[in-house]
Amino acid sequence: MPGIVDPQLAPLDIAVVGSGLGGLSAAIALRRGGHRVTIYERYDFGGEVGASLSCASNGSRFLEEWGIDVSKAKPVVLRDLIRHEWSTGDVFGVYPLGDYKERFGTEYNNFHRIDLHQHLKHVATSEEGDGIPATLKVWHKATGLDPIEGKISFENGVEVTHDVVVCADGIRSQMRERLGVVPQVSRSSSCCYRCIISADKLRELGLQEFCERSAIEFWGGDGIDKIVMSACSDHDVVSCYCFYPAEKNDIREDGWNISTTGENLANTFPGLDERLKTLFRNAEDIKMWRLYNHDPYPYWVKGKCCLLGDAAHPMMPDQSQGACMAMEDAGALGILFSPKYSSLSVAQRLRLYEEERKPRATRLQESSKRARTDLTERIGWSSANDRPGKLTIEEVCGYDMHAHVAELARKLEGSTAGDS
Repeated sequence: MPGIVDPQLAPLDIAVVGSGLGGLSAAIALRRGGHRVTIYERYDFGGEVGASLSCASNGSRFLEEWGIDVSKAKPVVLRDLIRHEWSTGDVFGVYPLGDYKERFGTEYNNFHRIDLHQHLKHVATSEEGDGIPATLKVWHKATGLDPIEGKISFENGVEVTHDVVVCADGIRSQMRERLGVVPQVSRSSSCCYRCIISADKLRELGLQEFCERSAIEFWGGDGIDKIVMSACSDHDVVSCYCFYPAEKNDIREDGWNISTTGENLANTFPGLDERLKTLFRNAEDIKMWRLYNHDPYPYWVKGKCCLLGDAAHPMMPDQSQGACMAMEDAGALGILFSPKYSSLSVAQRLRLYEEERKPRATRLQESSKRARTDLTERIGWSSANDRPGKLTIEEVCGYDMHAHVAELARKLEGSTAGDS
């Protein structure tokens, strides 16, 4: 009858707990699906920290699907992976990415985290673009969750109930434990520094080559010690991640935002290419953190709630896939909560979300752990060193989530029909 809205097509009222990259991606994906989304952030917005973030096609593909103008986040489009000799800096291996877009459908983008974070916030909450603009509520620290009812309690005394709750509150997620998931965590043998330096400063130092190349550059990687450098923010910033054995300073403080000095950073790597040590001594925003291994969690979904991003699958940074996996999580929710799957209940869609996402993210977790001390495990290198079970660039970057979700949905419908 005219004027009657099909309840299966009516917008759902969805909460996203956490406004990091994963939470904002989920808000955009669900907004595009026609739903009302409220994002709850524990602090004021703007707490995203970090250096560069490489976004392979399996993440960039969803940014494009959601109608995001990627250029406004000021990426550097990556063209090569480059390996340097540890002490001399001489290049001994180049893996060109020249046909990357033809193979996988998008560019391989390298962002400054803060640029991408700010742009995703704009896309999620702006009047521009398809769907109902998401509402961002800051100073809402979630302290309690009833996953069956979809009820969230906040430190400020507010209580709300939603049709779906996406728990995207990061690696130290409080909501994860409210779902009954208790992480099994062990310290890895590695720590990491991150730092950034401006292109202007590099030019002053005579190191402008580092901001001019459109590449991820590596020193080391055949063991714990490894330097990963790349330009971002339209080549205006260069970012470094510097991995080293934990026993060198045995960081025990939790977090990835512990400040240190450029001299400490340079002194951690005796014998390293002197150009890098000069860069380190002049770098800005130098932070250090201890790396941890998280065993895969037994489940991600309970009641009306699901985990997403680092709340669901914390992983080592060595495949550069943490952000892409969060975008994939968001992409899966966007697909499953689109009109195409409106005949499925919320419970069925969340069940398919876990079924689609968990095996793939777990495989990325495992391969990232292997790549921590073996650079040949990283996707993108020549297949000459491939071995059975190695994660390949085709498997990661060429993944067709739409087809996989459709296959899983057909199986679910078949099993439901069989039960009836």
